[in-house]
Amino acid sequence: MNLFRSEEHLVRWLGGRKRGETISVAKLSEVAHAWLADRFSPRWRPRSVEESQAIFDRLGLTGDFWRLA
Repeated sequence: MNLFRSEEHLVRWLGGRKRGETISVAKLSEVAHAWLADRFSPRWRPRSVEESQAIFDRLGLTGDFWRLA
């Protein structure tokens, strides 16, 4: 994961290479909160692929990059 301060910074860093998936820090925070919300619960258990995919889908993260199958 790389963090960039602007779109221009990202383009400069890429140096002509193909751009991958990008999300904002705000969206990253949403993902982290959804992913880790129950992590310290005594009833925590690993999620199934379907449950994990549902988090991405609920947050609007679609496309091939976000498919876990």
